[in-house]
Amino acid sequence: MNLFTPHAHPPGAAGYALSVGLWFAMMVAMMLPALLPWLRVFGEMAGDAYPGRKPARVVTQFAAGYFVIWLGYSAAAAASQSGLQHLTLLQLDLRVGATVGGILLIAAGIFQLTPLKEACLAHCRSPLSFFLARWDGGPSGPFKMGARHGVWCVGCCWALMALSFVLGIMNLLWMAVLTAMVVAEQRAPRRWRLGRVFGVVFLAWGAVLVA
Repeated sequence: MNLFTPHAHPPGAAGYALSVGLWFAMMVAMMLPALLPWLRVFGEMAGDAYPGRKPARVVTQFAAGYFVIWLGYSAAAAASQSGLQHLTLLQLDLRVGATVGGILLIAAGIFQLTPLKEACLAHCRSPLSFFLARWDGGPSGPFKMGARHGVWCVGCCWALMALSFVLGIMNLLWMAVLTAMVVAEQRAPRRWRLGRVFGVVFLAWGAVLVA
């Protein structure tokens, strides 16, 4: 089920702003489950590290820094959506055709197998290690740390999120599936190498669509 159609947005800046807002709402909903363990660890450490400041406030600042980075990703995704619509490559069910979808799947599969993906995923699995190494006790420290984590998280998940163009933007079923994949990558035992498993699946799926 898709919540919106690609031509429901007015043209111009207003339509782009609406598209950014919809993408951002989707990113918040999909990435919040992966962020919750980080918020829990940060909240446990923040009480003593920021005397005189309410833990809920500094946790909110951390989350704000994190989602500012995803807002930037949303702006880029909305621009990509506008380009696909302009080229008539986006169908009414808010997904691209088989050939373009296959190319996107192959690209995502290749990225899943890269050292960069492994490095970003290793970061996302270790909130305590990050806080111990990169703690910032300044007034804007929570926001800055949230933004730093957001950069790593976008680096880890951008390709998975880009598959929305293949599966259907705002498709509730596929949003749930992609969210489950992000959380599984983060929390499953490393020996399972789910990131690589997903990469092989994407490559095979993409090859079938292109063929």
